[in-house]
Amino acid sequence: MVKTELQSIESVSKEEDIREEVKLQYFWYLFVFFTIYLVSFLVPAILFITYIFLFFLPHFLESTSFFTLFTEFKSLMVLISTPFVIIGCYLIRLFFVGLVTRGFWSLSEKKSPSKSGIIPRNIPSKALNYYHIKSFMIKYGKNTFVKGPFPWLSNWFFNFVGSSKIGKGTTLEESIMNDKFINVDKNCYFGVNSALASHLVDGTFGNINYFKIYIGNNVTSAGLNLIGPGSEVHDNSYLLPLASTPKHSMLKGNNYYWGLPLRRIFRKKILKFLGLTPKNLEINENIEGYKDKNLLKELKAKKTLAQSHNKVGNNQVINNSHEDKIDLNNLTEKDLTIDFTTSSAISRINIKFLVVYIPIFWLSGMIVNIIFYTFTYYVQNWILMAFFLPAMIIFIWFIFILGCFFFSKLFLILVNLIHKPKEGIFKADIGDTDFEFWCLRTELKKIVFWLIRNWPLPWMDILAFKWFGVKMSLSSSLYDSWCDGEFITFGRRVLIGQGSTIMSSMVIGRYLIIKNVICGDYSLVGGHTTIAPGTIIGEDTFVSAISNTLYNQILEPGWIYLGIPVIKLKENKYAKERRDIIMKRDVDEEQKFEIEHEVNVDK
Repeated sequence: MVKTELQSIESVSKEEDIREEVKLQYFWYLFVFFTIYLVSFLVPAILFITYIFLFFLPHFLESTSFFTLFTEFKSLMVLISTPFVIIGCYLIRLFFVGLVTRGFWSLSEKKSPSKSGIIPRNIPSKALNYYHIKSFMIKYGKNTFVKGPFPWLSNWFFNFVGSSKIGKGTTLEESIMNDKFINVDKNCYFGVNSALASHLVDGTFGNINYFKIYIGNNVTSAGLNLIGPGSEVHDNSYLLPLASTPKHSMLKGNNYYWGLPLRRIFRKKILKFLGLTPKNLEINENIEGYKDKNLLKELKAKKTLAQSHNKVGNNQVINNSHEDKIDLNNLTEKDLTIDFTTSSAISRINIKFLVVYIPIFWLSGMIVNIIFYTFTYYVQNWILMAFFLPAMIIFIWFIFILGCFFFSKLFLILVNLIHKPKEGIFKADIGDTDFEFWCLRTELKKIVFWLIRNWPLPWMDILAFKWFGVKMSLSSSLYDSWCDGEFITFGRRVLIGQGSTIMSSMVIGRYLIIKNVICGDYSLVGGHTTIAPGTIIGEDTFVSAISNTLYNQILEPGWIYLGIPVIKLKENKYAKERRDIIMKRDVDEEQKFEIEHEVNVDK
C-alpha cells in the first residue's frame, strides 16, 4: 500500500511540475523557543535575585563605609563570590537550555523519528514538518553554547540532546551547520566554517536530502570544508582548505584530500603543497619506516621542490617550471598587497562613520531604561521580579532592537536625502563623496542586520532587509546568510543557503562597484556561495554550494551553475527527479553507483 502511494506521488511529480508552497508552522516555532528561553532563565534568575537581596544588597550595597568592603568578612566574601555566582547561574542556565531542548527533541523523535532519506519539499508530510521544527529548535541551544564563553560545552549539548553523537577529543569550531544527524568519532578537528551538512536542498520545490554523516577517528578538516549528506569519512583523513564532498561520498581514509569536489592528493603533491625543502626530506629519510625513498630520490633529482632560502621580504617564493617567471627586482610592496574588501568588512573605514552608533544606542537605551525603571517601580516584590525577569529580559532586548531599527532608519533617510544612492563604479578613497556615503549607509545598516541575525527568531531578518530597501517577499528565505542591502531584488520563493553572501556592492582594488543583484523566482543559492554585484540569476536557477559569480554575470533560467567562478553544468531537473534513487560516490576508487532508498514521506 505504501509502495503504491509512493509510486503515485512519483508519477504525479513526473507528469506535472508540482509547486505547492508548504506552510511553516510558526506557532510551534514560537512555542518551542519561548519555552526553552523562559524555563532556562527561570531557575538561575530566582537564584541570582535571591543572592542579590539576601547577600549582595545588605552586605555590599548598603555598607556604610568603603573600607568595610575589604575589612568585614561578609562584605569581602560577597565581593569575591559575586563573579562565581554569575558564572554559576550562567552554567545552570546552559544546563536548562539543554534539558528543555532534550525534552522537545525526544518528543519530536517519538512523533517522527529521524531517518536517512529523501524528503519531498513540495509535498506536505509529517516528516517535512518535524524536519523544520527540529532544525529550528536546535539552533537556539547551539548558538547559546557555541557563541558563549564556554564553546567547548557544545559537544555535551549535542550528545545530551541526542541530535548528534560527538566523540571525546573532538573539536567543532563555529559553523552554520554541525548541529544534527551526524556521528563523529574521537580526536577529530573541524575548522571554522567547516560544515557537516546532513541536509541539502535540491531546489525551492525539489527534495531535501537528509542523510546521516559518519566521521571516523582522527579526521582533520582545515577550514571552509563542506561534507555532503550521507558521506562517510573514515579514519585518518585530512581535508585541505576548501576540500568538499558532494552528497553520498565515501573516503577510505589514511590519506590527504583536496579540491572541489575533493579527491585524493598523492604524497608528491602534498610535499609541494606544504613547501617542504630537501632538508626536510633528508630528515624524513632517516625516520624508521619511511616508505617513500624512491620518491625522495626522484624529487631530489628533478629538483621540483622549492628552495626555502629564496625569499622576497617575508614571503617565500616557490619555483615552478610551469608558471611564468616574475621579475622579482621590479616588484614593489604595492604589487604584493592584496586589497580586497567587501561591504561586510571595510578595511579603510574612518572612525567618523562609527560615531553614528552613539546616538542610535543612546536613544534606544533611553527607551529601555524607562521601561525597566517602570517595571522595577511597580513590581517591588522580589519573588515576582524573579519570576517575570526572563520575560522582561527578552522584551527589553526586543525593544532595544526595534529602537535601533527605528533610529537607524531615520538616519538613513537623512543620509539618502543628502546624497542619493546610485549604481556605478567609484573610487574607493577617503574623500570621495560616493565612497564615503556608501560607507556611512553600510555602517547604519550593518548594526541592525547584526542584531537581527543574532535574534532567536531567524525569519525576522526578512523584515529588516525589507525595511532597509531590499525588494523581496516574505516567501523568500535567508538562512544564516549575509545580504548587504544596497541594490538587491528577490523574486518569489528565493532560497539563500547558510553562510552565503549576496553583495550588490564590493570594493576591489581601488574601486567601489555598486550594481543591482536580481534573483529570479524559485532560484536557489547554495551554502558558502558568494554572489557578486551585477549578477542576474534566472528563474528556477540553482547556484551550487561553495561557488561564486563574476561581476555582471547572467545565469540563464532553469540551469545549475557551480564552480569558482560558476559555469553552466546541466539543466535543473531536481524537482522532477526520482526520489527513490541516490547516487553514491567512492572518492578513492573514483567510481559512482546508484542505490535505491526509501522515500521519507508519512501518510
